[in-house]
Amino acid sequence: VQLQASGGGLVQAGGSLRLSCAASGLTFSRYFMGWFRQAPGKEREFVAAISWSGGSTDYADSVKGRFTGSRDNAKNTVYLQMNNLKPEDTAVYYCAAGLGRPYPWRREEEYEFWGQGTQVTVSS
Repeated sequence: VQLQASGGGLVQAGGSLRLSCAASGLTFSRYFMGWFRQAPGKEREFVAAISWSGGSTDYADSVKGRFTGSRDNAKNTVYLQMNNLKPEDTAVYYCAAGLGRPYPWRREEEYEFWGQGTQVTVSS
């Protein structure tokens, strides 16, 4: 199983980025997907979760209304659209895949597979 995250970069505050996470080696449509992030000196934290179909999503309060998670099961890819970015959004963003757990999916231990992370830096 491989999860390949991409789309990170440097952006000014108020800008947007779209992260992608391409999955391989698993039956993608069976997995719920999550995005987590880890800022320097901090623990990794939940950002967003997307259900198998993409019909249900969940967000951390800190990103609600600014970030949108989605997926394309035909492309085995999950996305995180990040708008109105703030300097406090600066972190390494990770995608993860989980299976067979009840909603919501906010805890790291609920995920079986993890991507390598992509750096997002927001300048003020």
